[in-house]
Amino acid sequence: MTGTKLLKGFSYLCVGFFTIVCILPFLLILSASFSTESVISREGFGLFPKGFTFAAYGWVFRYPKMILGSYGVTITMTVCGTGLGLFLIAMTGYALQRPDFLFRNVLSFFIYFTTLFSAGMAPTYIWVSRYLHLKGSYLAVFLQLLMTPWLIILMKNFAKSVPFEITESGKMDGAGDFTIFRVLIFPMLKPALATVGLFLALGYWNEWYQSSLYLGSSVAYKPLQYYLYNIINTANALKGSVAGANVSITALPSNTLKMATAVVATGPIVFLYPFVQKYFITGISIGAVKG
Repeated sequence: MTGTKLLKGFSYLCVGFFTIVCILPFLLILSASFSTESVISREGFGLFPKGFTFAAYGWVFRYPKMILGSYGVTITMTVCGTGLGLFLIAMTGYALQRPDFLFRNVLSFFIYFTTLFSAGMAPTYIWVSRYLHLKGSYLAVFLQLLMTPWLIILMKNFAKSVPFEITESGKMDGAGDFTIFRVLIFPMLKPALATVGLFLALGYWNEWYQSSLYLGSSVAYKPLQYYLYNIINTANALKGSVAGANVSITALPSNTLKMATAVVATGPIVFLYPFVQKYFITGISIGAVKG
């Protein structure tokens, strides 16, 4: 009994230690975002703000309409993309694991093949811009993140845990394939849906590279990450342009601006994880068994 208590106490200590190790970087980021650039450059980072100021956030929210519009674009793409992507990935994964689906092995091979070999950036760019004519449209970013092969494979492996007898019983009651999926199968995929949904949401929320390729300055409001990326580039360019002039470049935010953009970018999405945490490990562990 004593050994069990010692083991339990040791486990709590280990978990507490690793929790602190994981939280410390976020505290450093938050502290630096409220610090003065000159103090950070001179003394380095700390757990508490040095020369407390909102200067870095002043740069981020310098144009409130633009950043609110960027938030709106990113939130809309994240919510719509996650919802639609979940439904399509769940249908695909369910269909690929059904033994009565004639071409499931062929389609599974093509999906898996794309995880090993990619067409590359240039052919993809030509296809999206020249043939699909989506350059300058949010759809160019939205559609590319909608379904990914790895998430389909993850959903397929989880769907294998659903007994096929449920599908057969639905057919015996006269239900069609879509009704069986919507009424019987879809509610049973909650752990996988939470896991895949989290990956989809993170993918849409953190996306900036595709936006830089296909959107540029052709849209009124850029996705949040791309907008913040441009703010950092603008600040760096301004700092470089005044480096040779008689101006103190330490007054211009650089490191503190990066920390502020990290807080602005990660803050909202952090609140999503607690809602899916209880399903996340189950979905990952079952999906990790490839069959």
